[in-house]
Amino acid sequence: MTCLFNRKFRGAACLLALLGLFHCACGGEPLLTRWAAGVSSNSPLPEYPRPQLVREAWENLNGWWDYQITTSSNTPTGEFEGKILVPFPIESHLSGVNKPLDERMTLWYRRHFSVPAGWRGNLIKLHFGAVDWVARVMVNGQLLGMHRGGYDAFTFEVTQVLNWEGQNELLIAVTDPTEGDQPRGKQSRRVENIFYTASSGIWQTVWLEPVPAEHIQGVSLASDAGGPVLRATVMANSFAGNLQAEVVVSFAGKEMGRATGAPGGAIVVPLRESRPWSPARPDLYDVEVRLRRGKDIRDRVRSYFGLRDIRVGTDESGTRRLFLNGAPLFQTGVLDQGFWPDGLYTAPADEALRFDLETAKGLGFNLVRKHVKVEPERWYYWADKLGMLVWQDMPSANNISEAGRRQFELELERMIDQKANHPSIIMWVLFNEGWGQFDTERLARRIRATDPARLVDSASGWTDLKVGDVIDLHSYPQPMAPAPEPVRAAVLGEFGGLGLGISNHTWQARQTWSYQ
Repeated sequence: MTCLFNRKFRGAACLLALLGLFHCACGGEPLLTRWAAGVSSNSPLPEYPRPQLVREAWENLNGWWDYQITTSSNTPTGEFEGKILVPFPIESHLSGVNKPLDERMTLWYRRHFSVPAGWRGNLIKLHFGAVDWVARVMVNGQLLGMHRGGYDAFTFEVTQVLNWEGQNELLIAVTDPTEGDQPRGKQSRRVENIFYTASSGIWQTVWLEPVPAEHIQGVSLASDAGGPVLRATVMANSFAGNLQAEVVVSFAGKEMGRATGAPGGAIVVPLRESRPWSPARPDLYDVEVRLRRGKDIRDRVRSYFGLRDIRVGTDESGTRRLFLNGAPLFQTGVLDQGFWPDGLYTAPADEALRFDLETAKGLGFNLVRKHVKVEPERWYYWADKLGMLVWQDMPSANNISEAGRRQFELELERMIDQKANHPSIIMWVLFNEGWGQFDTERLARRIRATDPARLVDSASGWTDLKVGDVIDLHSYPQPMAPAPEPVRAAVLGEFGGLGLGISNHTWQARQTWSYQ
């Protein structure tokens, strides 16, 4: 059985409060973590935002932007009303605004940027880690496109609309009804009990990147501990002629293997040494991918992966259990919502992300259930590097309308696709407690077909339709074990919810809430 101690409060804030790492004078004063004072107004969250597809040249666009809130979605009107610190949600203290957004409003962002002269001859891409929820993006008055979805990264090529000699205007229009028929997790405009402040607008890093005319668009890295081999697929923007992708794997600076193949096809790299990834030993292999035309290297990126196998197996007593790398592993962890008292969905610093995981591991946990939220890439990088298992929830939605259900499936597909390289993620959690539950059997099969290397929890708590790899019970406040089954493993997905209100360390001065 697997146990999850419930941290059903404002995510990281509950643990940090116990450790004295944020303070609140209450009476209207903001609740700040110890990292808030170090947030740079020029370049908050300056770290490279995509650790599994790294290029050397890039430019961070985080910082102070102009903002305006209008009731029209067509165009901003008059002067922008102030400054907002990107990438913190507009409702957060660290944004410098701390205002709500509703379904009648459009939030406009504006900033100017120049393109480094050394980038000439390249294609220029504009990347967004995540924007909640609908974003229309314009550069120099030209509409690049629209993106719908609050948890996935998206990109526009901006080369053709750039002014290379001077300043460029970047304008973004965001709408977010929060309580519409959209994946939103525990965001709410009615903050109470287990529902928390909305996080609208840009909430992950915005950045520019130059890429060659022929370039790598993505890399899929699949492996298991029994090989040991790496199965890589390199996606490129061109398949013309004799274009080849070379994959070179190393560990601690020592080459472990290399292979070459066509972009879009499977490239199998046998490894000289097997170093399985686990919470006890989170060993990671380094990967360099080169796009070649003959001897000419057109593009190169750096990445990493972990050798790891997860499945349901039968132990010596005949009980179905979760097996990591061929052996049963008792998994015990925290239910982490990822809300921060000062930045809401956005952590105040990369070090804060790392600290939260290190602290959980130091307390004896080996698992985080990332609860109805998808984190920035750097959170999963730290989970990979530190050795923390992750059960990854799909953010909940109402799923009332056909359009809402289609959007839920689309964002589910994007989540799996964009996070599939992380060895820390071992299970996809489709639905939480019946929230918006529909077509459970079909969607569980779809996840299995999309990612057969991970487990599927079709419904964590409540409505179990006998599909997926686990039967998952919720029990408050005391833990209870689900009855063992002959095929699936039994897990306790949530329990606890114990609270201790400590003066000057709580979000609210009074009426702190917990199950007990």
